[in-house]
Amino acid sequence: MEDLDTQVLRSAQAWHTAGLPVLLVTVTRTWGSSPRPPGSLMAINGRGEVVGSVSGGCIEDDLIRRVRDEGVASVCAEGRPATLRYGISADQAHRFGLPCGGTVELVLEPVADHTRLPDLLQATLARRSTERRLDLRTGMVTLSEGRRDGLPELGDETLVTHFGPRHRLIVIGAGDLSRFLCQMALGLNFEVVVCDPRDEQHAGWALDGVTISREMPDDLILRLKPDAHTAVVALTHDPKLDDLALIDALQSEAFYVGAIGSRRHTGLRRERLREHFGLAETELDALHGPAGLYIGSKTPAEIALSIMAEVVAAKNGVARAATVPVAEGKAALPAGGHAPGMDMAVTCRV
Repeated sequence: MEDLDTQVLRSAQAWHTAGLPVLLVTVTRTWGSSPRPPGSLMAINGRGEVVGSVSGGCIEDDLIRRVRDEGVASVCAEGRPATLRYGISADQAHRFGLPCGGTVELVLEPVADHTRLPDLLQATLARRSTERRLDLRTGMVTLSEGRRDGLPELGDETLVTHFGPRHRLIVIGAGDLSRFLCQMALGLNFEVVVCDPRDEQHAGWALDGVTISREMPDDLILRLKPDAHTAVVALTHDPKLDDLALIDALQSEAFYVGAIGSRRHTGLRRERLREHFGLAETELDALHGPAGLYIGSKTPAEIALSIMAEVVAAKNGVARAATVPVAEGKAALPAGGHAPGMDMAVTCRV
């Protein structure tokens, strides 16, 4: 499964290649409440077919009507990009279903060969962060190396947007828990890689959209070189597999590194990584263990949900909670929700 931006860009290019007029729409700025954030993309072809969204409904309906009834050439005079605002007045906000006071600013761009969508798609799939600079006077596009994240920057003559690698989840260990975790990650548009060198774990384990590796986990981590858009989760409970992968992951740029296990086993793991492999305290502090937010999880699906929630929280810059408040006189539970000396239920037992 591709992320939504890639789907929009790929559809826009496919329609253009097929000879259809296509409009690429970018949310550049919003004021007040708005259904979609800056940077959101949508593509509309001359038949009124749409991929992506900029408001969740009503603005799309108006743009579709204009493109279908008037044509892309009419919406964007002389083939040049155009800027459009919705929701400036209370009447518009009500008409287009925007929250009270909400305003959405859009740049509408007719797709052409000089739009350079194939080059942008190639850079994104190669996990290269790319800055896209659109000349609003001519529609010409230049691409250069840039940061992955950042709001669009709209000036009098240019629109600068940022693209880059989709978020990726590397899972160490193939099993019931990893299957649930991968399904959730795919639904959240993560690229997913599962690594397990054990032959017996591969019997019957397959999931569409997931890349499966039989490499040793540390070899995979070294080969993939986790970047700032990669999360690594170790699920095997086997130190020969988990620990070696964690050593390299904790020394990478990965935005999240987690491992399953009880507090007792997490403490033993930290001691091993410190005493035998020389990891620094700052590196060990980056380890989420036990992995997952506390939700009282017991089944593999619930444990996967707690882990994926913590991964998404880390991706979105939400501060990490060390403990969960409990009644007076009871020990606080760790973020993963597993009491000291207890092992995780079902597939998480050691």
